[in-house]
Amino acid sequence: MAESVITVQGLVKRYGDLTAVDHIDFEVYRGEVFSMLGPNGAGKTTTVEIMECLRTKTEGDVTILGMDIERKVRDIKKRIGVLPQDFNAFDLLTVKENIEYFGGMFKHQLPADDLIETVNLGEKRDVYFKNLSGGLKQRVGVAISMVNDPDIIFLDEPTTGLDPVARREVWEVIKDLKSKGKTIILTTHYMEEAEVLSDRVGIIDRGKFITMGSPNDIIDRYGTGTTMIVRGGDDTALQRLQGLSSKVERKGNDIVVRLDSKDVLPEAIMRIHEEGVHYEEVQMRRSTLEDVFLTLTGKRLENGEEVKKGKRVKK
Repeated sequence: MAESVITVQGLVKRYGDLTAVDHIDFEVYRGEVFSMLGPNGAGKTTTVEIMECLRTKTEGDVTILGMDIERKVRDIKKRIGVLPQDFNAFDLLTVKENIEYFGGMFKHQLPADDLIETVNLGEKRDVYFKNLSGGLKQRVGVAISMVNDPDIIFLDEPTTGLDPVARREVWEVIKDLKSKGKTIILTTHYMEEAEVLSDRVGIIDRGKFITMGSPNDIIDRYGTGTTMIVRGGDDTALQRLQGLSSKVERKGNDIVVRLDSKDVLPEAIMRIHEEGVHYEEVQMRRSTLEDVFLTLTGKRLENGEEVKKGKRVKK
């Protein structure tokens, strides 16, 4: 049985009349990537900042590595690493100098050169922080979060604002940390990021978890299954596919078929390969966490904001 390194029970955080975190319960296990996925304002950052001993809770119990967050603050901080949402470092220090500066805050620290290699910044070792791209700056932040060789690393929205290439470079760093046995708490509003990186995901909205589990389990539970898209399918293709599953419809020049089971796929392929059927190509699309979020909330996420029928949802 996996060892629990974080236990949260009945956690509540209120700011006056606003309940930012609303009676949530979860555990995080050693060596896993646990992601909190949800829109801006859902309570992700508040929750992790409570676990990081940066905010006080209103109600509930939280233990980190078996230690209570109110009684063992100093001991907990020695064993966790943190990349905050708005990370920044010293512009006129180099990559190595920044890592060494932050490392000097801890009695036990890892060599800066080792951390630079871990985040693949060897060629940027002596470059000023101000001259780095956004993605490289985030990698410096990950290195700094590891200076004390922590058991648990908190990464709060580590790829927000990055272009797709830089985002995937940070993903590779996170994957490497997991391979080294680190436990990682990741907050994100990027569905694909959570799906690619996470062992388990907790989808959070308005301060509450609405589901939790591995990405595959969540998708299997709430997704719409696999969809076959017949690009440029003609009316004959549509006619041949009718009745094959519970949902066959035309969308523009394409035919969309929801496959109720895997057994339907061979039959669908056979039907569109019959004589007289014309189409351009066939694509398969599996449900994603984005589909799940839409199913559970009736809204999509765009740049971290909930959107319904093209309009941002007011909090």
